[in-house]
Amino acid sequence: MKVYSDPVELSAHGTRRDDLLAVARFDAPVTVGADARAAMQRTADIVQHFVESDQPVYGVTTGFGSLASVVIPAERTAELQLALLRSHAAGMGPEVEREVVRGLMFLRARSLCLGYSGVRPEVADGLVALLNAGITPVVHEYGSLGASGDLAPLSHVAMVLVGEGVARDASGALISGGDALTAARLEPVVLRAKEGLALINGTDGMLGMLCIAIDDLTRLLQTADIAAAMTVEGLLGTDRAFAADLQALRPQLGQALSAANLRRILAGSPIVASHRLDDGRVQDAYSLRCTPQVHGAARDTVDHAVTVAERELVSAIDNPMILPDGRVESCGNFHGAPVGYVLDFLAIAVADVGALSERRTDRMLDASRSYGLPPFLSPDAGVNSGMMIAHYTQAAMVSENRRLAVPASVDTMSTSAMQEDHVSMGWNAARKLRAGIDNLARIIAVEITCAARAIDLRDPLLPGPGTAAALAAVRAEVPGAGPDRWLSPELAIVEQLVRSGAVLDAVTEAIGELV
Repeated sequence: MKVYSDPVELSAHGTRRDDLLAVARFDAPVTVGADARAAMQRTADIVQHFVESDQPVYGVTTGFGSLASVVIPAERTAELQLALLRSHAAGMGPEVEREVVRGLMFLRARSLCLGYSGVRPEVADGLVALLNAGITPVVHEYGSLGASGDLAPLSHVAMVLVGEGVARDASGALISGGDALTAARLEPVVLRAKEGLALINGTDGMLGMLCIAIDDLTRLLQTADIAAAMTVEGLLGTDRAFAADLQALRPQLGQALSAANLRRILAGSPIVASHRLDDGRVQDAYSLRCTPQVHGAARDTVDHAVTVAERELVSAIDNPMILPDGRVESCGNFHGAPVGYVLDFLAIAVADVGALSERRTDRMLDASRSYGLPPFLSPDAGVNSGMMIAHYTQAAMVSENRRLAVPASVDTMSTSAMQEDHVSMGWNAARKLRAGIDNLARIIAVEITCAARAIDLRDPLLPGPGTAAALAAVRAEVPGAGPDRWLSPELAIVEQLVRSGAVLDAVTEAIGELV
């Protein structure tokens, strides 16, 4: 695990994906910059003026949603904010992962620090203090529709900030929000007007999960190129289809990068060279030959997601917005459509990359299409089933990923007595994408496990330096083909090698960085 000693500073100008990942995944410390404090104080003063003048302002001196016409007396505005958190902390279902909650907290503090939410610096300080103390509010799977922000998830966070709700401390123990603050020697935040609303009116959960997904997919798509190259060797395929001049005829950036990886990984392969001449096959199957086109399209989808995420990371997400000239304007920046769409796009790409991996795996197991490999990669097929059921497991996850690729962002619903009559479902899109990415890591692991066996079975032909490094990483943990043995633990080991980046690291150490 990486260790960060230098803190991530929140400014009035947004943040970066690397900072979000450092905090969410690696517990980097966080501070609030002086420019952010000044920006927050300016609009907090504007909000206080509205409260003192009894001027009707949505969410400040009025109710919320369809109750926006209900005016709240000045002496009850703080009560309004606390009641909002309690009523909106209505999540249900399993707990959300720690890294997601930390990302959610960091990004909400980030948005507040831009200075358009009308909150005091003390509110952002409170969120930062929770992060630095390792306190993780319990957030549930269900509760966000992705418009008006991730309301329920953020409300569960805010409840701990004010000394209520439930959290896990730095050791993972489940305790009350009040006890968590006491143990960390933190004081509950006492909310003022607008501050409860500002704490929950953001797309921070779905954005955090998007940034985490981009990080995961960047590595997984490189590892998918490695898996494909191993399968090309295992099936006595050719690298000619990946030639740079052929790829340049279709100038898609992701395709070019994936093809470049395949060429580099397969460079110097005695297995590939062994049948370069006098091979009666005219061309490989699509699942091999079209790998750069599919993997490349997925890369291009990730690049588009990066563009959207980086715009969001410098965006002010709240409603209403408190502008420096004193205006308070309702807007729709809390709507998660921009993020929800790309989360769904990524789920489609994830499903297709997994489907291609499964097709390559299937060819290695079928003796009629594997060019000399034994059935199911078992030297003693019949008594032994080899990798037959590993492929079934892989196929089951491919099928699930196809279901998960059905867009959530088209499934709007009407809520809040028809006031909030179109929602993004971006949170749901993010949750199913996480499941799809988990499956993709396992799908690739099955292909690598099978391809490693296939390469072994080509002995005395040797793999190239790139694939040999991947094979060595696998063989250091998992033995090769032989009599049937319990496969599940071995597949789990290779899955971890994929997730941790160990396979990717082994290859890049041998042949240099992939693109």
